Amino acid sequence: MLVNVLAAQRATLERKCTGLNAELARRSVEPSTLSLLGLVRHLADIERRWFRHVLAGQDAPARFSSAENPDGDFDGAEPAAVPAAWQAWREEVAFAESFVAGAPHLDIEGHDAWRGRVSLRWVLIHMIEEYARHNGHADLLRERIDGARGL
Repeated sequence: MLVNVLAAQRATLERKCTGLNAELARRSVEPSTLSLLGLVRHLADIERRWFRHVLAGQDAPARFSSAENPDGDFDGAEPAAVPAAWQAWREEVAFAESFVAGAPHLDIEGHDAWRGRVSLRWVLIHMIEEYARHNGHADLLRERIDGARGL
């Protein structure tokens, strides 16, 4: 059930962005840097952090943000970055799906410097929450771009 709900949340993000290219970089309102492209980049980094770094134990720094530029996922979201953002997001989702499919159970754990020990179950629930929150942002961003609602 958790895997299916997360897959639905990921699909919702894609649907909110369907048919857009350079428009993905359009900012919400000044001074915010929030954009659909920024959300794609942010969620690629979040997928990477929880599945590669925390659960798989890989040395996998964020692709778009850093300690020096914690908002790099949003600040660097310019139209030319669209293809790379989607590629990164798809690669991270594919890794996460493969990792989950190969996990022996949902109670396997990884270590997060901020939260301590976390289970795969906790990460899946957290990812559902993360996507749900940002899909709400995506609803408003898409409506601002072209008036589309309910995608």
